[in-house]
Amino acid sequence: MSSSPSASPNAPLAGVRVADLSRVLAGPYCTMVLADLGAEVVKVERPGGGDETRSWGPPFAGGESAYFLAVNRGKRSLALDLASPEGRDLALALCGGADVVVENFRAGGAERLGLGYKDVRSRNPDTVYCSITGFGLDREPVGRAGYDFVLQAESGLMSITGPPEGEPHKVGVALVDVMAGLHAAVAILAAVHSGRGGRVEVPLLDSALASLVNVAQGALVTGAEPARHGNAHPSIVPYQDFATASGRLAVAAPNDGLFGKLCSVLGREELAADPRFATNPNRVANREALVVELEAALSRRPAAEWVEALSEAGVPAGEIRSVPAALE
Repeated sequence: MSSSPSASPNAPLAGVRVADLSRVLAGPYCTMVLADLGAEVVKVERPGGGDETRSWGPPFAGGESAYFLAVNRGKRSLALDLASPEGRDLALALCGGADVVVENFRAGGAERLGLGYKDVRSRNPDTVYCSITGFGLDREPVGRAGYDFVLQAESGLMSITGPPEGEPHKVGVALVDVMAGLHAAVAILAAVHSGRGGRVEVPLLDSALASLVNVAQGALVTGAEPARHGNAHPSIVPYQDFATASGRLAVAAPNDGLFGKLCSVLGREELAADPRFATNPNRVANREALVVELEAALSRRPAAEWVEALSEAGVPAGEIRSVPAALE
């Protein structure tokens, strides 16, 4: 890993030192965010192989996997055998001199290595110690292992993802890990701002459940099982993709005003005046009939032309692009 660039003295976290004992995605994503904000991050890896994501490929670039490169920019790397007394002592010294420690060992793993919160706190009571866990330390069985895919399944996220017919789908990226990394970074920033040391725990499951937002709230309010709607929205119509003369188009008209503008651009003003579609609750109730009308209108022109016309009218719309096209 290349050395961390010198942080600007004006960066928000300039002067903050982070000992990164984490691996894979959630922890490294968290510490990468901190590095982007100017913190000095030292990533501890095992000798020989390092973080296992270094081998998660192809693709590779310069001998490193794209996966590893995606979440480890701006850090320094230190190879230590944490199972050896010398490696443990060096790691404890590193953590004791840090403002922030981030780890994602299985429950009890850091303590068994002599690198738990109490061990670090004895060296530096002002350290903010963040543990990213799978299911949390207060759930049974304690220490249950968890990767993003498993948490997408256990949290209910997969049950609401995918087409209405067929099996549940996982999201195309490790969204739970990314959200947990962001939640951990926010919690660390709050703890650093407080000026008091302490321990923060961010379970992947809690981040996944929090990310369900309106879907979880709807289930709590109604007691009903949320349905899968593919690329459509359970509570807003139209809010989905449509086929056009060339390519697919994502259209978001979440209020009556935007729906009226959409209808005007499509030359179908009568749809906005139709009592079946005049309000969003009515549009949700008559989803299938409205989608048929919109698909017929949108099929007349290519997606790129619709994006231009709808954007001029203030209606949010975009082409469904490939990842390479989006990165251009």
